[in-house]
Amino acid sequence: MDPLRICVAIGPLGLYLVAIGLRNLRRRPRVVSGARDTLGLALAAAGMVIVGPMELFFPHAATARYGAFTWVLVLILYGLLLVLLLLLQRPRLVIYNMSVDQLRPLLSDVVGSLDPAARWAGDGLALPTLGVQLHIEAFPAMRNVSLVSSGGDQSHAGWRALEAALRRAAASVDVPENPRGFELLAFGLIVLAALAIMVARRPHEVIEQLTAAADEVKQIWKAP
Repeated sequence: MDPLRICVAIGPLGLYLVAIGLRNLRRRPRVVSGARDTLGLALAAAGMVIVGPMELFFPHAATARYGAFTWVLVLILYGLLLVLLLLLQRPRLVIYNMSVDQLRPLLSDVVGSLDPAARWAGDGLALPTLGVQLHIEAFPAMRNVSLVSSGGDQSHAGWRALEAALRRAAASVDVPENPRGFELLAFGLIVLAALAIMVARRPHEVIEQLTAAADEVKQIWKAP
């Protein structure tokens, strides 16, 4: 495989690993929505999707009519499928670098201020005033916790209120660094360094491929 394709396939994954590693090394927990978490993972895998399934099932017959613009259509299709996936997902919150034991008292304080009628049942939590029902899912290997919706009748406004309140509360909590963050950061840097060395050893091939790609982009813009 040529160096440009390898960079496209693995480069986004290396950047994602570096970002996740740094996030887990912070001394403050990080609260993100499930949609943002899925979007980050989809962007990390986008390069492998382009070099893998997209090229494998690429509609070459369409290039006879649309030329290089076919790639734009295929990428738009990928984006639309990703948007559909995000819209179909149930509400979810992900808390990075925090264990369940650390999250429970923090979540109890937040819930008490948002909904006095909140009820716990094991790892399940119901907030009837906000229209939110959830359960806790732990990922001990990464010291991350997810708050996953239970049932289909959910209030997205209630989830946004819970996310904002939990993010404010987590900003004042001090937690130890997650050792897994060092592993993710190191692996991501190794991947990026390997790509940089490969490009440095074969610069002429990369320049030729980038020039060819730039010519295709120009053809797309000049197309009527």
